[in-house]
Amino acid sequence: QVTVAESGGGLVLSGGSLRLSCSVSGLIFDNYAMAWFRQVPGKEREGVSCITWNGGESQFADCVQGRFATSRDNANNTAYLQMKDLKPNDTAMYYCAVQPKYAPCSRSNVEYWGRGTQVTVSS
Repeated sequence: QVTVAESGGGLVLSGGSLRLSCSVSGLIFDNYAMAWFRQVPGKEREGVSCITWNGGESQFADCVQGRFATSRDNANNTAYLQMKDLKPNDTAMYYCAVQPKYAPCSRSNVEYWGRGTQVTVSS
């Protein structure tokens, strides 16, 4: 049984920070890249970040570049998304996603999804 569980979402003021966590069980964690996506109702789910199996490389959407960081702790099967200088348009449901080790970061390559954690940024 594979489980993917996000946590850390909440309400913040514009300019604030949040750290999201994603705890994974039931698989060999370092066989996978870890990604974060977000979605607003009525919109497509968009990629936010992706990090390689060993944390050696990461990739970010242009709209969060310079404000967000991602990391992972393979010893504890956990991935993180550190968000700073949050803006109202960062408001979304944030999803943790598990992808094959060498597949390009893409919704189409996601093997497992978390349930999502809501991030709301007020002005």
